[in-house]
Amino acid sequence: MILTVTLNTALDITYRVPALLPATTHRVGEVIERPGGKGLNVARVLSALGHESVVTGFAGGRTGDILRDLLAGSGGGRGAAAPGPVDALVPIAGATRRTVAVVDETTGDTTQLNEPGPTVSAAEWTAFLTGYERLLTGADAVALCGSLPPGIHVGAYAELIRRARAAGVRVLLDTGGEPLRRGIAARPDLLKPNAVELAGLTGSREPLPAALDARRRGAHCVIASLGADGVLAVTPDGIWQAAPPAAARGNPTGAGDSAVAGLLSGLVEGLPWPARLARAVALSTATVLAPAAGEFDARAYEELLPRVAVTEHRAA
Repeated sequence: MILTVTLNTALDITYRVPALLPATTHRVGEVIERPGGKGLNVARVLSALGHESVVTGFAGGRTGDILRDLLAGSGGGRGAAAPGPVDALVPIAGATRRTVAVVDETTGDTTQLNEPGPTVSAAEWTAFLTGYERLLTGADAVALCGSLPPGIHVGAYAELIRRARAAGVRVLLDTGGEPLRRGIAARPDLLKPNAVELAGLTGSREPLPAALDARRRGAHCVIASLGADGVLAVTPDGIWQAAPPAAARGNPTGAGDSAVAGLLSGLVEGLPWPARLARAVALSTATVLAPAAGEFDARAYEELLPRVAVTEHRAA
């Protein structure tokens, strides 16, 4: 089982409009709602790949109820009998946030609007930690994903990493800012920053020196998302860059989360690094091509996977 943690879950809403113009009224052609937040996106992709996944974090209010209803109805993507992620979310008094992605069908560009998260009380955090410890006993790996909601201390991910490591569970961290800075010191097995987060952590805008610096700061492996250029992986076994055959235009929401699912599934399957990275890039690109936030185009994924170019840095 792979556990994903999303402390700041969201109801993802996608609007599609013919053209997005400022200071005008728009007629929305399509509305899609999905249970969201980075870890929930990761778990849905893991289920589609045939892996058992469990989601935990927080959900509250009417929006939280809708999110959980949608999560209960989500399948794994391999037919009606395929199970989706297991819901182990902790109920809270505050209302789960919403995120709105507005897709301009003329250009293919997406405008993202993210609400702030609800405030989490000390009692709610304690309840989460109790459940987290229990879930770790059955986990092969855990992904800690996304921003922290108000009320959660900035060292929360560092605490969760230490608990996972004490339980012998491999842990991936995907966050930014000060939670990333604190978390890396707890020595996660995998760190998955994007280029902006990596630069904020290290002060370097050059991906390879920055990823090497991030490893020195405590991460066992660093897999940096480089947008259209794919991913760069710095590991004890070598350094690789994986890139899609061509840049994809579409909705990028959830693309990094699909990459995380590819990395985690490859980890628990024992795949070599080049195969893990090819899967991560193919899934990420197929997510950009999908019509709804946090989903991936299964046919595009199958077509892209053998076409991802993985190059090893021999100087490593």
